[in-house]
Amino acid sequence: MEKLTQQEEEAMLIIWQTEGGFIKDFLEKYGESQPPYTTLASIVKNLERKKYLSSKRFGNTYQYTPIVAEEEYKKTFLSGVVKDYFENSYKEMVSFFARDQKISKEDLEEIIKLIEKK
Repeated sequence: MEKLTQQEEEAMLIIWQTEGGFIKDFLEKYGESQPPYTTLASIVKNLERKKYLSSKRFGNTYQYTPIVAEEEYKKTFLSGVVKDYFENSYKEMVSFFARDQKISKEDLEEIIKLIEKK
C-alpha cells in the first residue's frame, strides 16, 4: 500500500466519510477550504491509480468507491510511524504523548480500561 500525500489523505477522509460518490459530492464536504474541481479530480485520479478507489462511468462522469478501508490504512501507516519514530514500541509512543502533555490522565485511564476489556 502506497503512502498518501497530505492532499490525498484529506480527500480520502472525505471519500471514506461519504462512502464514495462523485467529485461534486466530495467538493461539498470541503466547505470553505474547497479546492478547484480540476485539482480534486486530479487527486482522485491519483487515488484510483494507487488502487485506493475504483470508478464506474455514468455518462460523462465517474462515481468513485473506496477499495481500501479507512481502518486498514490507519493500521498500516500507524505501524510504520511506531516502527520508524518510536523504536517499534507503542509504549514509547504513548509515553511521548504523555510527556508532551498531548494526552491527558483521563485519556490514559480510558486506554487502560480498553486494554483490560480485551
